[in-house]
Amino acid sequence: MKLTFKYWILGALVLASNSCDSYLDINENPNAATSASALLVLPQAITSSATLSSSYNSYGGHFGGFIANAGGFSGFGNLFNYQIVPGDYNTLWTNTYDNLQDYRYVIEQTEGNDELAYANAAAKIMTALNYQRLVDAFNDIPYSEALNSNTTLTPKYDNAAIVYQDLVKQLDDAIQTIATAKFPKNLNSSSDPLFSGNMTKWKQFANTLKLRLFIRVSGVASLSDFAQKGIRSIDASVGFIADDAIVNPGYVKDKPNPLWNAWAYSTTGTLSNSSRTATKFSFGFYKGQKLTDNGRGSVIYKNFETNTPVNQLGNEVDAPTIVTNYSTWYTGTFGSASSISNSFGIMKGPSQGQPLILAAESHFLQAEARLKGYLTGEPKDSFNDGITASFKYLYKDVTNAVPATKDVAIDVATYKKDNPDSYLVNIELSKTAAEKLEAIITQKYIALNMINSDEAWNEFRRTAFPVTDPKGDAYHNIASLLSNSSRPDKLPSRVLYPSSEQSYNATNYKSVNQFSDLIFWDPN
Repeated sequence: MKLTFKYWILGALVLASNSCDSYLDINENPNAATSASALLVLPQAITSSATLSSSYNSYGGHFGGFIANAGGFSGFGNLFNYQIVPGDYNTLWTNTYDNLQDYRYVIEQTEGNDELAYANAAAKIMTALNYQRLVDAFNDIPYSEALNSNTTLTPKYDNAAIVYQDLVKQLDDAIQTIATAKFPKNLNSSSDPLFSGNMTKWKQFANTLKLRLFIRVSGVASLSDFAQKGIRSIDASVGFIADDAIVNPGYVKDKPNPLWNAWAYSTTGTLSNSSRTATKFSFGFYKGQKLTDNGRGSVIYKNFETNTPVNQLGNEVDAPTIVTNYSTWYTGTFGSASSISNSFGIMKGPSQGQPLILAAESHFLQAEARLKGYLTGEPKDSFNDGITASFKYLYKDVTNAVPATKDVAIDVATYKKDNPDSYLVNIELSKTAAEKLEAIITQKYIALNMINSDEAWNEFRRTAFPVTDPKGDAYHNIASLLSNSSRPDKLPSRVLYPSSEQSYNATNYKSVNQFSDLIFWDPN
């Protein structure tokens, strides 16, 4: 693990420094800083978390049914048949722990310092987000002994369910820190590229993360009571995020948004990825094979009205090539490498912000909590708010504003009318609680398409929604055509622990099976 190697080096440096008399130390350079201000480290850490969001989105996009292979490319072997190896998702692990180390530094530098209480709380909230990502991808992870290089270089793996429960405590502590700070130094757009120092939004963000954690374990028998009591104890006066939680440190063409850089265009104006296109499974929620959604489909997919290139993962026989010079998920205009217009949808432009959690997801989480009786109110209200929030985000431009040329309310109403008999769109048509849950999770899946695809993949594994038929056609089968999975749905259940752990933490490394070993909250 990259982090463990870093700790080994740091440990060696500590031992070396202790062997020298500080009075005679000639190795100190007063012009080279050995520490940094927490308020300088925090914004860089938040920006790195945004980059991680793009990485987790790509991972979730492949497994969660959003990304397929385009024609003319080979070398997809591990992905096509799901015979993944430990090295395949190594960077998810190492980069997340590297980011966690930055937050650890901020927390240590600010703990108990009332003036820096807001920075301390923000770092704790972001720490919880990162650990949740790790658990949802890998299950048991180093937690209680992680990031403690002075104590151990081979941290034990903690039980994932226990980690989840402790993350709630950390989020509660962060909210309390914000609420009780007496003379805190305010954060601003420079030190806080997420909420620009709006601590009410930080508390709402923490509440939304807690709600996600609670909902995720609500079906685990041993944690059901924990989830119910936890949701009911959330401070209703603070509430949850009502707008998209978006990081933007000042992305520009030369330093672009990470999602844009990964799936649209590089800083030189060349296409970032021509080997991937959209799946028929996801596209079918827009083009009529399952649902009709002209509003969102037209801003997401290139050539939506005519011929968007779509495929089933693993189909190499008649896989379409992408539109020349265009990502399938970019609907602007490519004139030349130096002339690429901003647009709407998923790939808005290089200066767009990077979402950590969409308001749509917040509303759908509340809809499920209401459906299960954990929160008061009608599930359909939060459900409809979630659809509206999804349209709103996709209609936003690079400035994070919906222009006058787009009318969210009218297009949501059209969406309802275009699917008059579907309870997946008109939830009031559902006859059972199971159908209501299917509607909520399916709409969440649609809203997270190529934005936070990892969360859609997590929710699919937890609920088995949206419905997939492994014997169905490409519009109804989420799995790869060449899957070797032994599961009924022909999908993997997880990724493997990374090769870095085999090298640096072999004592605690776990060998798992990507088809039979489940994340602790996965009942399927």
